[in-house]
Amino acid sequence: MAYLLALDQGTSSSRSIIFRDNGEVLASAQQEFKQIFPQPGWVEHDPRDLWESQLATARAVLAKAGIGAHEIAALGITNQRETTVVWERSTGRPIFNAIVWQDRRTEPLCERLRGDGLADAIKRKTGLVLDPYFSATKLKWILDHVDGARERAKRGELAFGTVDSWLVWNLTGGRLHVTDTSNAARTMLWNIHDGRWDPELLAWLEIPPGVLPQVHPSSHQYGSTDAQWLGAELAIGGIAGDQQAALFGQACFKPGMAKNTYGTGCFMLLNTGADCAESRNGLISTAACQVGEDRQYALEGSVFIGGAVVQWLRDGLKAIEDSADIEALAASVPDSGGVVFVPSFTGLGAPYWVPAAKGAILGLSRGSTVAHIARAALESIAFQSAALLQAMVADASAPITELRVDGGACANSLLLQFQADLLGIPVIRPQVTETTALGAAYLAGLSSGIYRSTAELADQWRVERVFEPAISRDRAQALLHGWERAIGQVRPG
Repeated sequence: MAYLLALDQGTSSSRSIIFRDNGEVLASAQQEFKQIFPQPGWVEHDPRDLWESQLATARAVLAKAGIGAHEIAALGITNQRETTVVWERSTGRPIFNAIVWQDRRTEPLCERLRGDGLADAIKRKTGLVLDPYFSATKLKWILDHVDGARERAKRGELAFGTVDSWLVWNLTGGRLHVTDTSNAARTMLWNIHDGRWDPELLAWLEIPPGVLPQVHPSSHQYGSTDAQWLGAELAIGGIAGDQQAALFGQACFKPGMAKNTYGTGCFMLLNTGADCAESRNGLISTAACQVGEDRQYALEGSVFIGGAVVQWLRDGLKAIEDSADIEALAASVPDSGGVVFVPSFTGLGAPYWVPAAKGAILGLSRGSTVAHIARAALESIAFQSAALLQAMVADASAPITELRVDGGACANSLLLQFQADLLGIPVIRPQVTETTALGAAYLAGLSSGIYRSTAELADQWRVERVFEPAISRDRAQALLHGWERAIGQVRPG
């Protein structure tokens, strides 16, 4: 029996999970960290919180499992994507807070770039929509707004990275400044067709190339951690952005296979294999996990506020004490009573792309209760995901016959049943729902020789429950039309 350690650095918490080589969870540890909201639309993290919480959970999970680091065959890392960190090469000290993927401060810059006619060229090179979501404009903002940063970057004194790069830098004492193709593809600086940092993109955004990390396949022998952190050196064998890692952990290795992750946001990916498909319906093209030299691609739709709407009910509205309470509260009423909740707190993502949209609760009456609002909040997660799948079906050459699901909110059976009802296809929850971390572990296991092939991994995937559609397609279409009317209400102007 071999053990694999996955570090899963997410938007609201850091987790570490030890997997047996058969894909079963041996032990896990989790720690939340502070969310920083300096002003409306701005979202930041202290990079030291990301590193320290991740290290603490890695130490905790080894203790919980009762094994030493020397018994771990390899380490895999997966991370919240697009979140941007800039630090000093000499000291490792961040020069600014991490600007989180949800942050909207760079919309004026994006609007200026659109006005310059660059949106089509950026999408052609990167597969991405020109939006504050991605790292490039966040990096430019830091270089423009921190005293002396741009000059220091030109002198080679600063390093930029997504969160994976930041973790590896710390784990290796600054020996490695690296990332993988799946994370590089989220920066809006990486040409996904040529597989390189694009000189034109760097010039348009005024990014000195010296700040960028080296890019490798997702399954790759990157190097080893310093022994001081966990008690022994560990081989870093896999890195992937969280959503591509989840696609890998769900064993969606063939074109046409799709998964949806219900986390802080919701992220649906469709494997398109060696074909970098271009969406005509508001999705983005992105790099999937790369094993070996052959590039792999996916279509992706991103919902900015998924499970975060439950956090808002807990922390903002004080409607529940614990996030797990949402299912019972929502189930206490038979339906939402006509209430529709559009949680566009940080704009609307795919397939709408309306950065200035604000959140709204519509259809309230004197009979509306907090339970109706809670149910509408849960349903909003499924509605947004249904819009993504409809766009994918329109883009795909073949129908999508099932949806594999994972992430924290997929423990909510009420949500998944409503999702199946809207989509009209089976929604499948696997036995191991920690598929983001599992994907990182699998990538590390492949590069370390624990596994021979992805076919071996596909054989390990197991179903826990299948949610079959239980309402008529006419009823589902009526619900979806009501959702689209609500979307129309939150569009500016």
